[in-house]
Amino acid sequence: MSASTPFTLPNGQRFRNRIAKAAMTEGLAGPDGLPNAAHEALYRRWAHGGCGLLITGNVLVDARHLERPGNVIVDGALPAEGKAAWARWAAAATEADCQAWVQINHAGRQTQKAVNPHPKAPSAVPLALPGGQFGMPVPLTEAEIHGLIARWADAAAISREAGFTGVQVHAAHGYLISQFLSPLANQRRDEWGGSLENRARFLIETVKAVRAAVGADFTLSVKINSADFQKGGFAFEDCLVVAGWLADLGVDCLEISGGTYEQPAMMDMDGLTPREEPKQQSTRQREAYFVQLARALMQAKAPPLMVTGGLRSLAAMDDAVASGIAFVGVGRPLCAEPDCVADLLAGASEELPRFEDRLAIGPGLLGPGSPFKLVRTLNGFAAQAWYYQQIRRIAAGGAAVKLNPFKAFLAEQQENKARARA
Repeated sequence: MSASTPFTLPNGQRFRNRIAKAAMTEGLAGPDGLPNAAHEALYRRWAHGGCGLLITGNVLVDARHLERPGNVIVDGALPAEGKAAWARWAAAATEADCQAWVQINHAGRQTQKAVNPHPKAPSAVPLALPGGQFGMPVPLTEAEIHGLIARWADAAAISREAGFTGVQVHAAHGYLISQFLSPLANQRRDEWGGSLENRARFLIETVKAVRAAVGADFTLSVKINSADFQKGGFAFEDCLVVAGWLADLGVDCLEISGGTYEQPAMMDMDGLTPREEPKQQSTRQREAYFVQLARALMQAKAPPLMVTGGLRSLAAMDDAVASGIAFVGVGRPLCAEPDCVADLLAGASEELPRFEDRLAIGPGLLGPGSPFKLVRTLNGFAAQAWYYQQIRRIAAGGAAVKLNPFKAFLAEQQENKARARA
């Protein structure tokens, strides 16, 4: 069994191979929050690019709590033109025998201040990040929590009606459900905080509501952190327990990642490896970091697993699949080279492109390993903006270009301000 072989989930959904495009925020929507021609062009390109599965970027259930300006939004019932826009997006994403799932999310306290200066969250615990981009959160009420659970279910139903073949509940990377799971961000003393069972209640109730909305024959995935990589945060031992609960609920696929904005292991934003990652000499061993955690999950109880994070060589992907992992996720390489997976599977390359080296901003005090947190944070967001700008070019029908990451950062800031005003 290898990453290139077809695969069928226990629920009967078939995939042409085991390589998935992991969710990456696009930022392409207009003020109406609807998918548009840019989404269609981008996902059509990716659907023909070799992956067996595409997972969309964040689709937000509340227009006041965006992960970034330009997110696709489901905030209430869609008008007829909105349903048509969603159907065109789904049709493009499922061309060439490709499966496509919608990732559903709420940013919580990770909503930028330009979008909402006082976002809702489990507790009034602000992000510990320099730069002032995020405001002081306001704790959600009991009624608001139940309302958000219903919003996830509505978004899932809209995804199925549009023609997508699955949904993914985003419970990782420090967004709202991940905030509920974290003892650092969730300091509630009611039934939604305290014990792990209470902190996981929002996720569990959301999964139940989504399943009721889409039925047993529609794929329901969850993305969860293996750990937050923060002392006192959501830990791998917690992940093991929650994975078992999700398996009992019949979740069809569990994607394993890690980190938050405060400790961005999922993006390696500042060029540092996650603090808990063992120092390995072999590139192939380093690629397998999340794979090692997934193997530990499989020894306990978990749904079929997807692993995302650093996998670049086909050999490492084959090793992961041979170990029992259902899917391997690929993200950043597809931002600038949307056909790289097809090239890999055809033998035209031995590994996916790595852009990290060209995004390093020099040695010493200014580089990725700078001891100054503000500098490291800016460096990380600049690299992130580079990928955003490349996605925009691919969506516009162009190709990747050479681009200074800090120029990309400034361009992205201007774009975000314009979209936030809109």
